Amino acid sequence: MPPELHKQLFFSMLRIRLVEEKIVELYPQQEMRCPIHLSIGQEAIASGVCATLYPTDAVFSNHRAHGHYLAAGGNLKAFLAEMYGKATGCCQGKGGSMHLIDLDAGFMGSAPIVGGTIPVAVGAALGAVMQGLNKVVVVFFGEATTEEGVFHESANFAALKNLPVVFVCENNLYSVYTGMSERQPLGREVYALAKSHNIPSFQGDGNDVAQVHQMTTEAVQRARSGGGPTFLEFKTYRWREHCGPNYDNDLGYRTEAEFQEWKVRCPIQRTQAQLLEQGILTAQDLDEMIGVISSEVEEAVSFAKSSPFPDPQILFQHIYA
Repeated sequence: MPPELHKQLFFSMLRIRLVEEKIVELYPQQEMRCPIHLSIGQEAIASGVCATLYPTDAVFSNHRAHGHYLAAGGNLKAFLAEMYGKATGCCQGKGGSMHLIDLDAGFMGSAPIVGGTIPVAVGAALGAVMQGLNKVVVVFFGEATTEEGVFHESANFAALKNLPVVFVCENNLYSVYTGMSERQPLGREVYALAKSHNIPSFQGDGNDVAQVHQMTTEAVQRARSGGGPTFLEFKTYRWREHCGPNYDNDLGYRTEAEFQEWKVRCPIQRTQAQLLEQGILTAQDLDEMIGVISSEVEEAVSFAKSSPFPDPQILFQHIYA
């Protein structure tokens, strides 16, 4: 990987981490009234995938969407304003954490319904083909989505129509509080499900941003050149509770030992160590990055807090019956 690109990917991951850690700090103030699903620990996937895309491509996401939105180039001020339910938010304060959108960045939207954006993404890919657009569509989802019928229907259709869509599965091992062994047969890998639909399917280390970027680059090139869909499964781990800013290892569905094992694999610390060792990143560079991001975050928080709440009259705008 070119050194400058590796450094840019590190900056992207660090930015996502610092933004979400700021949310962790502010959430107890009870001013953000929406549920939040943090992606701390999973930043390499969002950064590695989105760095392969053109501005004209399209990204769809799920309930754990912060990292995808930011890596795709979503507006930070609009993002935090949405957390606060303000009129300047990317959904005018009506959506909150799980409903993010930034059309200027090609971020077409996120939704909390498991698997809900997959058929929409496949439809967008079909639309791009029908319009003759050189567009690739990426859709992020968790491994539990592969247990939904809509995933298989969408994968079958994408394969049948040879659509330019990249399915990105973030396998963090748990669906809320339920592990893989209680949801899927032992010994079966998630990417094998997509392979059964005759879709090129691959599995990678979701905490290795260079590997994520390389695998996604190949998938995006395949889609853009008419080679059809690809399924990428990236194994990773969420550090925080399923929904909220805290830790939940005390609940018993996973162990503290397991968490510590995955924490050692932190994608940011891992990449930082590599870049420092190779001389691509210096301690001064790191300090400057943290300073730049921290200033940007503080400015965005101030913007969000000072923004007005939406007028109640807009409640029934942009809806369909």
